[in-house]
Amino acid sequence: MGVAEVAFALGFTVSFKGIAVFPPRAMNAMPILEIHTDQYRVPLEAPLSDSTHGEMTDFGLIVVRLVDEDGRVGLGYTYTVNTIGASAVWKVIESDLTPLLEGADPSAIDMLWQRMWWHLHFVGRGGMASFAMAAIDIALWDLRGQRESLALWRLLGGSRPEVPAYAGGIDLDLPIDSLLSQANGFLDQGFHAIKMKVGRAQLSEDIERVRAMREFLGPDFPLMADANMRWGVDQAVSAANALSQFGLYWLEEPLVPEDLEGHARLGRETRVPIATGENLHSVHEFEHLMNYGHVDFPEPDAATLGGITPWVRVAKIAQGKGLPVTSHGIHDVHVHLLAGVPNASYLEVHGFGLDRFLERRLQLKEGKAIAPDSPGHGVKLDLEELKTFREATYSSGLNKGAC
Repeated sequence: MGVAEVAFALGFTVSFKGIAVFPPRAMNAMPILEIHTDQYRVPLEAPLSDSTHGEMTDFGLIVVRLVDEDGRVGLGYTYTVNTIGASAVWKVIESDLTPLLEGADPSAIDMLWQRMWWHLHFVGRGGMASFAMAAIDIALWDLRGQRESLALWRLLGGSRPEVPAYAGGIDLDLPIDSLLSQANGFLDQGFHAIKMKVGRAQLSEDIERVRAMREFLGPDFPLMADANMRWGVDQAVSAANALSQFGLYWLEEPLVPEDLEGHARLGRETRVPIATGENLHSVHEFEHLMNYGHVDFPEPDAATLGGITPWVRVAKIAQGKGLPVTSHGIHDVHVHLLAGVPNASYLEVHGFGLDRFLERRLQLKEGKAIAPDSPGHGVKLDLEELKTFREATYSSGLNKGAC
């Protein structure tokens, strides 16, 4: 990116051969008039567990609403586990990003994304900055879809709304009988693929649990296993080879995603396909993983990567390498993204208990999730019901509180 491009992204006026050139912000037709952001601590209906987070009892939800001059509202959101960091993400939006959006043209999504990225670059370039940017970027895409009267999956160039989906079990501490009972419930809901957790204290326990699931589901049923970065590389190689007998569709996050050499070794020494990426928070990190490590199913999370804009970039990079992409979390948004790209794999379905606050829940038919055809992403939160759990709120612009 050249100096002029950076200046445009940051919203500065630049001079070219003595002529002042103004960035797109100066030529808005329908600017953002209001910005609302709220932070919630939402209790889970039942505790969840995995090998990294331990027991999870609640999650942080950060919601952004952008209002244009016609009163359209674009909604975006991100989340944190056990509410860790939620107040910091909200504060970045309130203090550092809201001023960049006031009066901006919401249709200039890429320019606004670059403006946010460079504004936060010294403390950002991933991490919590990407969470904050994600909530705004998702809201911008939702608003664009509403303005153009197009569902998000159509806006991205998709031709069919159906996406194969799997049930994401967060079940490391469940006894085997409860694990199988949960799997039976997933089958009753119409899922044709299931993911379970691994990463118990002893590999023999993981083998016993995966064997039980394979015997219960049958030899050809798509079964994934997720280690949540539990192992070092030697352990991961041993575990992958031990679990390969069960025909896993993929083994997810056997290592920390930054261990490129370790992933390359997994690619050389094991036969189980590897999915990873939910803990990568920039496009550059995904590029490094695909170029210098090893991954069979890149797994970007729009809510933690910086939004839809970088998610689509990762999907295009993966497509160029012949790799299918999967997803993590916020399935009500990701169903659109996977339906909108040609190299989609499975959609992960689990919402951290958010379903009870949605006006419309994800539709599942014959093992496939159906992206709604309403303008934008179609996610409508019951903000009145969520008020009970609100910990911070901020509004900027005219007619505050109108939406």
